[in-house]
Amino acid sequence: MHSVWLGEFMGTLVLVLLGEGVSAGVTLRKSYAADAGWMAITTGWAMAVLCGVLVAQAFGSSGAHLNPAISLSVAVNTGHYAHLLYLWSAQLLGAMCGACLMVLHYGPHWHLTDDPAAKLGIFCTCGAVRNPLFNLLSEIIGTMVLVVVAGAIGSHGVSATGPAAGMGQWLVASLVWGIGLSLGGTTGYAINPARDLGPRLMHALLPIPGKGGSNWSYAPIPVLGPLVGGALAGLLLHAAHV
Repeated sequence: MHSVWLGEFMGTLVLVLLGEGVSAGVTLRKSYAADAGWMAITTGWAMAVLCGVLVAQAFGSSGAHLNPAISLSVAVNTGHYAHLLYLWSAQLLGAMCGACLMVLHYGPHWHLTDDPAAKLGIFCTCGAVRNPLFNLLSEIIGTMVLVVVAGAIGSHGVSATGPAAGMGQWLVASLVWGIGLSLGGTTGYAINPARDLGPRLMHALLPIPGKGGSNWSYAPIPVLGPLVGGALAGLLLHAAHV
């Protein structure tokens, strides 16, 4: 039953379950991880990427994009767009299912947390300083770094044969960790439309106690920013023959 679609679905599900799981653990009251801080969140998301990539590859997606922006960058770089919507559907549905499992996992904790904005922040991103232009720019820059460095990791300029077996996944996880630590403080570094939009949809649809609104006025930024950044990085990689 291995397939690229299943790999992208399962990998993105695991990515969102573990990534939003650490956000929930740090945010929700009566969690042992409550108030553990930004280092815990960035590390948890990096490990979530590692686990998601491994699962995606095990279930049939050798590329393990887990991110519509990465899929778009590959399409721009190669000129092959035929499978783009196919991959995006798996990634979005995987993110939605991962968010649902996270909500179930922390079931008793939701009603113990009073702040609706804090609950929303578990699911999706928002600007630390609300400025749409700079928020969009942050997402574009963060995603370009993600795509360009990920491309460099597998490039012949770094190694004639690519990274040693099993090392590429760890390097990508370290890359996401570095982006979170260095660039994530402005917008919460969505750098992935599915990771933001899928859970935001689940936040809007699920009966979460005291959840508040889903901040749809901000929602286009973590979707469009990563897609623009991914496309620009794809053009750069194509031009440089990386």
